[in-house]
Amino acid sequence: MDCSDSRTAVSARIDGEAPPPEIPDGVLDAHLRECAACREWARRAERLRELTTRLSEW
Repeated sequence: MDCSDSRTAVSARIDGEAPPPEIPDGVLDAHLRECAACREWARRAERLRELTTRLSEW
């Protein structure tokens, strides 16, 4: 899997959207287990989502 595709799927997951049809959850999860760069990207994207949600609640 291409890291760019992985990050698109992670973004959709974080936003509560359906993943791209060509990237089922199992495929994405397998890529994240193998790719440290995408795991870090996902961690940072989740953190950004948390922070923006908190700010919007002010």
